[in-house]
Amino acid sequence: MIRRFLNVLIAVLLSTGAAQAIAKTPEHEDDSPAIQEAREPVTILISIDGFHPDYLDRGITPHISALASAGTYGPMRPSFPTKTFPNHWTLVTGRTPDHHGIVGNTMEDLARPGEVFKMSTTDPFWWNQSEPIWVTAEKQDVRSATMFWPGSEVELDGIRPSDWWPFSQSLSNDRRIAAVIDWMRRPTEIRPRLVTLYFDTVDTAGHFFGPAPSPKLNAAIADVDKNIGVLVRNLADLDQPANIVIVSDHGMTETSPDRIIYLDQILSRDQYRLITGGNYAGIEPLENDLSVIRAAFIKDHEHMQCWERDNIPAHFQYGTHARVPSILCLPDVGWVAYQDVPEWMTGIGGGHGYDHRHPDMTAFFLANGPAIKANGKQDIFDNVNIYALVAKLIGIAPAPNDGSLAPFEQLLDP
Repeated sequence: MIRRFLNVLIAVLLSTGAAQAIAKTPEHEDDSPAIQEAREPVTILISIDGFHPDYLDRGITPHISALASAGTYGPMRPSFPTKTFPNHWTLVTGRTPDHHGIVGNTMEDLARPGEVFKMSTTDPFWWNQSEPIWVTAEKQDVRSATMFWPGSEVELDGIRPSDWWPFSQSLSNDRRIAAVIDWMRRPTEIRPRLVTLYFDTVDTAGHFFGPAPSPKLNAAIADVDKNIGVLVRNLADLDQPANIVIVSDHGMTETSPDRIIYLDQILSRDQYRLITGGNYAGIEPLENDLSVIRAAFIKDHEHMQCWERDNIPAHFQYGTHARVPSILCLPDVGWVAYQDVPEWMTGIGGGHGYDHRHPDMTAFFLANGPAIKANGKQDIFDNVNIYALVAKLIGIAPAPNDGSLAPFEQLLDP
């Protein structure tokens, strides 16, 4: 009887220990040895917000550069407007902002009068016009996990990633990496095959200090590179093959308090509503009367062009969605348009949101892994195509989208 009791007790303690090991989080490091097994490749989509391709030429990114030299990399053309939320949603839906509905970091919708979309908005109403890749994957029984990505906290069609974290800018880059590594330690049945990982620190440094080489920006770039190196080493230690796709949402250009257009010097602020200002401006009329703002803004301006929504030039692929502002004003690159200048804009800084064809707005692309040929640097392509590439890598049928696999035909191993 005593022996039977001891055997049961040992079994309980062992099972409890296993459960505790599985429950560990980045705040409770799991140092237990990984079970060796033949592992199927995972796909890790990494965004380095605001990473311009020429940052790779500064000699401070040995780990990213090593991935590039053993895979493929190059410039990528973002979508307009060259802002964070529109482009991150394009990357995971394969659709332009005009088609997926996230047309700005700040926007309005006539169906929700008095409500303004901001970057903290998680109401599915704003996000449900296109299906992100983690929803498509989950529908096809491919487990996904998101260590941050704009929109990944939103439940769409009753579906979220199997694992996701609510965004917190205070969560350090090394803790984000720890979470991904923790997911990779899991047993096969609960290990994600698609992971997204998001770094915002390079963009933040670029805004405050500008895109030119500086100790603060270079430190932010080097820190992200270091953490990507930690991820790669841990994947190797786990014998976990991974197709790693690194992207950015846009580039960065220098701004200055000497290059400001004051919108309320064009028209008194009590005669229009400013939806968004800065690197581009979105303007709405009061009481649906366009005549006043049309007369004030639709004419020649020094360092700025303005269009009515229906007349935005075709190359922007922007203006057919009802959430696009009635009047769009686009300053020259490096200029900004404000009513009230932000307190932080006291010296040289950085900004984005301009014409997506401008070299300063160019985004970055890199792919490396067992499904990717070492093909070196490639020509520029549009970021709507990233969705098709990731869908191919994880083996799912993509949802309808605006992109294709054409830019990657020479890169993919059969």
